[in-house]
Amino acid sequence: MRKKILIIEDEERILDFLKRGLTYEGYQIETAVDGSQGLSFAYDTSPDLVILDWMLPEVEHGLDGLEVCRRLRDVGDVPIIMLTAKESVEDRVRGLDAGADDYLVKPFALNELLARVRALLRRSGQDGSKILTFADLSLDTGTHQAFRRERLIEFTAKEYELLELFLRHPRQVLTRDVIYDRVWGYDFGGESNIIEVYVRYLRQKLEGGGEPRLLHTVRGVGYVLRETM
Repeated sequence: MRKKILIIEDEERILDFLKRGLTYEGYQIETAVDGSQGLSFAYDTSPDLVILDWMLPEVEHGLDGLEVCRRLRDVGDVPIIMLTAKESVEDRVRGLDAGADDYLVKPFALNELLARVRALLRRSGQDGSKILTFADLSLDTGTHQAFRRERLIEFTAKEYELLELFLRHPRQVLTRDVIYDRVWGYDFGGESNIIEVYVRYLRQKLEGGGEPRLLHTVRGVGYVLRETM
């Protein structure tokens, strides 16, 4: 049964980014663009998790993201991830004190949000760590340890995010745009070759024991995790 996530976000670009990415990962998505609508949906549909923007338009007096968070917490224990451009420690404390379970500063990479979603669902007993496997490669999403047969491979945080993305979509060609969205974020305007650089890092580590290549280039499109032909 697919987990239901309610996104309460008034910025259309971010809302579309989140809806597209979370739907792609198999979640059932409901959306709201202001606090009043978001509360109504939350009361009616009982989501498994809420992603909530702090700076919502105050359609009703005082009904910003903090107030929505407080009202949600007053009636239940649904996991809440708060999104905000506010990054000071004081703001983070205010968000957590209002009842948020986690706090993510914009801009962010979708893969980071997905990891936090999985962690909160796991903490609430609705999800679990997985061992992702493909051919002789395995990745423990709980411990972040990877093995090629018996060989332990260590990755940086960004390398891990990229490898996890490929392992969650084996034999599926991932375009550069999809990879940018999920690993570097909707607001990323980085160097043109950053994906190539990190794919090279992954290949060096994955093939460090002389193993056959698993990560392949699809010219003009992107990359795919598949067995060597």
